[in-house]
Amino acid sequence: MRTRAAVLCAAAVMAGSVTVPPASATSRAAAEAPSVAWKKCGSTDYPTLQCGTLKVPLDHRNPGGGQITLALSRVPHTAAASAYQGPLLVNPGGPGGSGLSLAGFVASTLPKKVAARYDVIGFDPRGVGKSTPAIDCAPGYFDPVRPDSVPATPALEQANLKRVQSFAAACARKYASVLPYLDTVSAAQDIDSVRQALGARRISYFAYSYGTYLGAVYAKLHPDRIHRLVLDSIVDPTGVWYDDNLSQDYAFNDRHRALMTWIAKYDSTYKLGSDPKQVETRWYAMRAALAKKPAGGKVGASELDDTFIPGGYYNGYWPYLAEAFSAYAHGRKTAALVEAYQNFAAVDPSGDNGYSVYAAVQCRDASWPRDWAQWRKDSWAAYEKAPFMVWNNAWYNAACTSWPTSTLKPPDIANGKLPPALLFQATDDAATPYQGGVAAHRLLAGSSLVVEQGGGNHGITLSGNTCLDDHLAAYLTDGTVPHGDGTADAVCRKTPDPKPLSTKAASTSSRGSTLHGLLGFRG
Repeated sequence: MRTRAAVLCAAAVMAGSVTVPPASATSRAAAEAPSVAWKKCGSTDYPTLQCGTLKVPLDHRNPGGGQITLALSRVPHTAAASAYQGPLLVNPGGPGGSGLSLAGFVASTLPKKVAARYDVIGFDPRGVGKSTPAIDCAPGYFDPVRPDSVPATPALEQANLKRVQSFAAACARKYASVLPYLDTVSAAQDIDSVRQALGARRISYFAYSYGTYLGAVYAKLHPDRIHRLVLDSIVDPTGVWYDDNLSQDYAFNDRHRALMTWIAKYDSTYKLGSDPKQVETRWYAMRAALAKKPAGGKVGASELDDTFIPGGYYNGYWPYLAEAFSAYAHGRKTAALVEAYQNFAAVDPSGDNGYSVYAAVQCRDASWPRDWAQWRKDSWAAYEKAPFMVWNNAWYNAACTSWPTSTLKPPDIANGKLPPALLFQATDDAATPYQGGVAAHRLLAGSSLVVEQGGGNHGITLSGNTCLDDHLAAYLTDGTVPHGDGTADAVCRKTPDPKPLSTKAASTSSRGSTLHGLLGFRG
């Protein structure tokens, strides 16, 4: 596991297809591969976490050209050499999520005997966080108060269109030389550069959300370099990215209605009605009122969307969102709503940098409709059935209508050359709907799918569900995977929904679980 690989196979994108450089070039690159100098990060949360950097080619087709720098983190293994299983790279999703702290979280949350077997490696993908250059196309792009995302009038539609077009133009002005190389295949090639620098013949990989697609692409390019592969909350690889976002709209609407049902269940606490439809009606009335008069001059209709979208990712946020909703509905008290916006708004935790990378990667990765009329038609059709997030999500991605780079052809991730992979998926996940896990299970031959039945959270392992975590620990220990006869190879009960907060607890803001504070929103 520690022996430096003899060959570098730097697959890259050429005219939208995956190509591999000549063996002579890759052999020379492998011989010259740098190592990583590690030093303590100084993290108070994870004192064993070490940090380092690695230079990689901006364009993997031209390894002798311009270089960029990746920021890395590591929690070293502590097991004996006989039990050591090599590097375990972790990724929180996005695109645009920083993975540096995730290494510390994973290493400290896995059973000690399991974590001890691996060097747990975090990384900021190209363009992200402490990697350089880190892009930020339009600082303050999500500052309040934005136009209402629902384009109920031509003026609102034009205001939103102008806004997304100006964002794409700003990216073109600031990062013209970088944007063509911000894509999933390039990021996957960076992973292989990390593998070489670590001196590993193979790596293990554990990721959430968009990180599952990144891992599947890496595994497609380099199946012989995978030791273990864990994918949690899985992107549908057949829908990147326009179709996947439309699927999200319906799933988030269902999840928002699950929140309304939960609030109705606790009518004695929130006094918003015992009928979920009544609660939902009051929520949309709140939204309409905020469109006219933003709470605290900060939370308009679009900002309300941003505040409640995280509730679709993690139900641990529900009590705080319900408290804010109730406070506003009973007397238009805005302080709790403003606090909820500040704590949960959907551009967190990665901020402007994370969103810039998100847009750059998704707009470059695959083709999008360039005709706004197609977006308008599809979005209004979805809005009729699932109004909660459709237009917020459309504008979140609409910069792709005028993105300054050409688009690539997504790799087919179908793979029959991998060791058994372990997949985790909740049936009611909104950000990566259930069919994504099923599709990946079908495409990754020999994989096993563990399903959280009735679960709606996004990122389900290492979050307190013992059944799920037992499967994860067994797999990382010795490769054990469950085998079943149906779509799922194993089924776990969902983590119970939360209870309302006490009055004292409700006054204290919270970011929810540590994991969900680390995961990137949207994918």
